[in-house]
Amino acid sequence: MAAMQAQIQALLAAGAGGEERRTTGPKVEVATPAIFNGETGKVGGFVTACRLYLRMKMREATVEEQVFWVLSHVQGGSADVWKENVLEELESGEMEYETAEEFLMTLKKEFGGGEEESVKAAELRKLEQGGRTMEEFVQEFKRAARESGYEGRPLVEEFKRGMNGGIRRKLMEAENPPTSIENWYRRATALDRNWRESRREEERLRKKEVGGGTQKQERQSLP
Repeated sequence: MAAMQAQIQALLAAGAGGEERRTTGPKVEVATPAIFNGETGKVGGFVTACRLYLRMKMREATVEEQVFWVLSHVQGGSADVWKENVLEELESGEMEYETAEEFLMTLKKEFGGGEEESVKAAELRKLEQGGRTMEEFVQEFKRAARESGYEGRPLVEEFKRGMNGGIRRKLMEAENPPTSIENWYRRATALDRNWRESRREEERLRKKEVGGGTQKQERQSLP
């Protein structure tokens, strides 16, 4: 256990430097994940950040090294007890992971589970486009939908509910309304983009007309 703890501390202290030797492909900057303390709402982001870093910076590292690296970023709160148990099981041989992805899924299940799904579902049901562009709304919607349990028709209905009414009505009244969620994303984004571009053009013409009228008045007032 002491040796494993020392290895984890060494990984954490070394930061990205130790992994650079195993980097494949072009060298790019990849952010390391923030320390994870077991908070349910943050486990998804933590796993995603770890997955990205492992793929970009530690592809040639052993599974053991990858697992220890992830554990080096698990600290505080309920996560400390879980990490200690994992280390004991690894040391005794009771637990072994064939891939780092398997370990990440174990971590996610431990700290997320059904609670994370219910949190995501509640977040999805509250989302509204408001003043955001459709591109921004679609990205936020996709993020919340990813682990919400929603799919198919219920997912489409939540998207329709959250978007602004004008775009929703135009799409629903179209000759061939979209059916799949991807078609809703694509066509709603196109409509929103066209509407905003039209508004910008109208504003430009209005300012041009106002400016032209002012210049005309100035010319008429000249002696």
